[in-house]
Amino acid sequence: MHAEALNTYQVIVKNKMFSNAGRLKVNMGNIYLKQRNYSKAIKFYRMALDQIPSVHKEMRIKIMQNIGITFIKTGQYSDAINSFEHIMSTAPNLKSGFNLILSYFAIGDREKMKKAFQKLIAVPLEIDEDDKYIAPNDDPHTNLVIEAIKNDHLRQMERERKAMAEKYIMTAAKLIAPVIETSFAVGYDWCVEVVKASQYVELANDLEINKAITYLRQKDFNQAVETLKMFEKKDSRVKSAAATNLSFLYYLENEFAQASSYADLAVNSDRYNPSALTNKGNTVFANGDYEKAAEFYKEALRNDSSCTEALYNIGLTYKKLNRLLEALDCFLKLHAILRNSAQVLYQIASVYELMDDPNQAIEWLMQLISVVPTDSRALSKLGELYDSEGDKSQAFQYYYESYRYFPSNIEVIEWLGAYYIDTQFCEKAIQYFERAALIQPTQVKWQLMVASCFRRSGNYQKALDTYKDIHRKFPENVECLRFLVRLCTDIGLKEVQEYATKLKRLEKIKEMREQRIKSGRDGSGGSRTSSRREGSASSDSGQNCNASSKGERLSAKLRALPGTNEPYESSSNRELDASYVDPLGPQTERPKTTAKKRVEEDDFADEELGEDLLPD
Repeated sequence: MHAEALNTYQVIVKNKMFSNAGRLKVNMGNIYLKQRNYSKAIKFYRMALDQIPSVHKEMRIKIMQNIGITFIKTGQYSDAINSFEHIMSTAPNLKSGFNLILSYFAIGDREKMKKAFQKLIAVPLEIDEDDKYIAPNDDPHTNLVIEAIKNDHLRQMERERKAMAEKYIMTAAKLIAPVIETSFAVGYDWCVEVVKASQYVELANDLEINKAITYLRQKDFNQAVETLKMFEKKDSRVKSAAATNLSFLYYLENEFAQASSYADLAVNSDRYNPSALTNKGNTVFANGDYEKAAEFYKEALRNDSSCTEALYNIGLTYKKLNRLLEALDCFLKLHAILRNSAQVLYQIASVYELMDDPNQAIEWLMQLISVVPTDSRALSKLGELYDSEGDKSQAFQYYYESYRYFPSNIEVIEWLGAYYIDTQFCEKAIQYFERAALIQPTQVKWQLMVASCFRRSGNYQKALDTYKDIHRKFPENVECLRFLVRLCTDIGLKEVQEYATKLKRLEKIKEMREQRIKSGRDGSGGSRTSSRREGSASSDSGQNCNASSKGERLSAKLRALPGTNEPYESSSNRELDASYVDPLGPQTERPKTTAKKRVEEDDFADEELGEDLLPD
């Protein structure tokens, strides 16, 4: 109720007898700041600054900090710099130091950025050293006292302050390193040297690992690997983080032996590192040892129950082992954590499909397309499931949507063409088979289907021209010659004799080939081998290939239509998982101050500007 609050404050501050009007004006400034009325916020902050006595130094510093933040929000960086510089010269603190760096970054002043970073590093933390909490063995009374205070509220506050300081320094370094020197590598080196000479020596290694991560972002993998390899002889925490990242890199490059070696190093350096255990599980998974991979993922989850990558991967492992109920349980748990994860939704639908529960699979895929409505693979999978349930109209709707978003999926194009032929709309099928012929110009079946559609729709001249064009491109195709002979005979063209002679020659060659195969089979006694050769010989000569996929339903009907002998081969039904390939989720690890925490993105863009408004 901002308007009411402002009215009440106005009444109070007009009373000359009220001595704390300055404090209330701070609150009024805070309200205007929340309302994004920045000019009035600055006005009331300045009025408050004038009315609060100089003896209240901390209050005045906080007001100046709010003024600086408001100037940043309005883009008046020079005024913000004046406020923060004054604070850093009188009572330096971490938030003001960080905001000063942001302001200099905004105006692009390299030298001032460096000086501001040095000021931030020099801010005193005012916390006790860790040595204070190490108990001496010979004094039981002191041991009891230290046991009592080593995790009390003061100690927790000290830890929070130190963690906040390290976060500000790391974020500032990542922000300014690419711009303070000629290259980001030189900028990082400068930041590392400054940090090494300060009270935050342990952050230097983390900055080096961030440097490697930046190389990765720039696709400079060799430099990233070289940078990370420098940590092999460092202390265990840093070594584990570097080895985890190296394992991740080698895994992505399919060098599983190297990935496994570095995953072992990471695990040995820090057995409680969930990222290292996940990467180790990935390398074992890639080698096909799913049971062992599951053990590593379980250990990662025991060390960090929030490691979603390990939970996802263990679901994939159970799926590979055909332990579908356990896989479903993992993915449903993950769905409770990551509500709108497309990968998780897809995996749940996939498991239900494997469990022969198409209705549940369809329901989860509907949730998936509500998250990613333009995903062609999810849409085509929905079409496939509806087709398997016999609902052709719904199947057509989703296959058509899939085609709209990705008009190069051969299976979808084939299904749509077959659907139109099945429903006697051959003219509409032509555009799909023409597109298939564009995508696979060396596959004669698509061009034969185009010609067949022209013939079925009564456009015999166009069909004849198409068959002639096919014959020029594929002179050895028997089916094409058969239709040319039939059409030329029906229309009464003179070329019929020429095509009939070619057809007889090709059929004779085919017969001789089959006889050779038969004699070879009788001589070797290998009936299975010869049957395979027959299959390949027939496909070479353009005969029908039998498809084993479920996707044959429409094409089987199509072949059964009267008057069609052209080959219509249903492509093998590959798993529709291009958008959601079962990713094993190898983990990169970003350095953080605690040794056992899984590293996450720590982008300065998400950092608040250090707003420290006073409570009402």
